[in-house]
Amino acid sequence: MSAAEFARKLRARDKLVGYWIALDAPAATERIARVGYDYLVVDVQHGLIGYSGMLNAMLAIDAAGAAEGLVRVGVNEPSEIGHALDAGAAGIIVPLVNTGEDAAAAVEATRYPPRGRRSYGPMRSSLRVGPRPAEADESTVVIAMIETPEGLANVREICATDGLDGVYVGPADLCLAVGGAYPGDPEVAEEFEAAVATIQQAAAEAGIAAGFHVSDGEGAVPRLAQGYTFASVSCDLLHLEAAAAGHLTAATSELSR
Repeated sequence: MSAAEFARKLRARDKLVGYWIALDAPAATERIARVGYDYLVVDVQHGLIGYSGMLNAMLAIDAAGAAEGLVRVGVNEPSEIGHALDAGAAGIIVPLVNTGEDAAAAVEATRYPPRGRRSYGPMRSSLRVGPRPAEADESTVVIAMIETPEGLANVREICATDGLDGVYVGPADLCLAVGGAYPGDPEVAEEFEAAVATIQQAAAEAGIAAGFHVSDGEGAVPRLAQGYTFASVSCDLLHLEAAAAGHLTAATSELSR
């Protein structure tokens, strides 16, 4: 699918399933991009990826010719957002969005004047979304993460931000935001689920997409049924470890008897 088609589907709140990339391994990213996911997110915030790794990941995703590539940037800052978009990202996920003003700043960084303040230097992006700024604006999505107590308190204001295409739940930080001692803390399960429902409802009321990070494919099913419109599955690093451990267990199970 093209960047423009992906943007239309996300904004229409179609159900989409993606995958998370944490490793600077373009050949692996290319193979994952061929599996059939709607999008891949290249994680520059917490992934083991620098600028050249992000660029190579975008090249790998484009070479596969199936999924769209998004980037989770490290900070809500115009130059970092511009670098990701100029490298060819179809959109960005912005962490630690706490207020409507934060969300508006992220939107402005993804849009060319007069709608925003993105500097014109399309580089690779012009190969994917066209050289005209208005075309780029329409084909580029911007998603805000809701993962702090302040962001949760202001979620309706954030969702109402003009030009914001969606919000995204990182369950680890959201669990901490509602008082968890660690990600997945069962002591705050009720508070966590209440926050998850609040975010989904706020996005639905504003008519924007709502995404959720899940640990496996099975975990995507209840979140999409709950009203979340897109879900990202785990990440390459964790799946590599799990696959290696599983094969080791299978190979040595008889030896331990």
